[in-house]
Amino acid sequence: MCYHTALIAAPKQLSLRFDRKADLIQVFRPSYHVSAFSHAQYPIVTSEEEIQFLRWGLIPFWTDTLEDAIAIRNRTINARSETIFSKPSFREPIRKKRCLVPASGFFDWRHEGERKVPYDITVHDLPIIAFAGIFDCWHNKELDEYVGTYSIITTGANEMMRYIHNTNFRMPVILRPKDEQRWLDPELSEKEIMGLLKPYPDKAMAGNIIDNDFIRKSPYDPSILSMAIPG
Repeated sequence: MCYHTALIAAPKQLSLRFDRKADLIQVFRPSYHVSAFSHAQYPIVTSEEEIQFLRWGLIPFWTDTLEDAIAIRNRTINARSETIFSKPSFREPIRKKRCLVPASGFFDWRHEGERKVPYDITVHDLPIIAFAGIFDCWHNKELDEYVGTYSIITTGANEMMRYIHNTNFRMPVILRPKDEQRWLDPELSEKEIMGLLKPYPDKAMAGNIIDNDFIRKSPYDPSILSMAIPG
């Protein structure tokens, strides 16, 4: 699955990369490690002209209480492509609320017996990639505020990711650049949407082993990636 990413890009870079205004995300700092479980605000590209600030872990609009929202968001960090049209939390967003989740790369672990080896995974010649995502807006009635949240879609792993994510063979859906704006088209059919939810070519990707300590460092510490070793 995909619970840890990096986004080493300033708001201006994201604005140029996705042809959107970045006024709403000026406080964002380039991050060498973003954990889904922090539920921090993160730049998300929708069909709007502004890049949005949403939180990782989709909270469906129909969620009733804050207690329910807190419980559900750790279960909706990822959305499986195979069941996304049938799951209550995802079946409306996948049809009309699709988004791009920018990243420089992501982290995953290979299991070797009792040992877990972390990898930094990137795409060749693409400093900023876009995961296929979905989003929703939940009304927190207790505080009378609206909270935007998102989920990253996963699919079956390609050959490289089968080696790294060797427990259940999954990977996040990385959209080809030519498909990014199409993904945001609200008029796409279910068949057209499913056609975009496929593994990225493994020959276009790289996986480098990194130190296990990265998860305990500041997300703004560049040393997280300084000791990467080709896997």
